[in-house]
This record gives sequence, C-alpha cells and structure tokens, in this order.
Amino acid sequence: MQEFWKAVRGSEYKERVLVKEFKSGMNGMIRKKLMEAERLLLTIKQWYKCATNLDRHWRESQRERERLRGKREEEN
Repeated sequence: MQEFWKAVRGSEYKERVLVKEFKSGMNGMIRKKLMEAERLLLTIKQWYKCATNLDRHWRESQRERERLRGKREEEN
C-alpha cells in the first residue's frame, strides 16, 4: 500500500482510476471487507486509511495467534 501511495502522490489521475487501481492490487480479504463495509468509501484517501487500519489489525491478530500458540505449546 505504501508503494502505491508513493507512486501516485502528486499524480493527476482521477480519483476513480486511483481507487480502481488500489483495489486491484490489494489483499483480497481486505478488499472484500472494505467493499462490504457499512460506510461506502469514495476517495483514495478513505480507501488507503481503512485498508491500512485493517492490515494493521490483521497483523496484530496474527501476532496474538502466534503468541497464544506458543503459550499452549509451553503448557503441554
């Protein structure tokens, strides 16, 4: 996502094209969640912010899952 943002910053692409390209290159799970969200995302900044937040939460969830897995293995 950061690479995309760097590439388009300052470009003169229309908002609609930016959103379309951003969606096509993102993780399918995150894209699905954003497209099914209660609030309709219209701008590239909205898409970027929400996708970044979802990605951060997913990574935190993965770390917690690994931590809990390690804790269970220690108990056995």
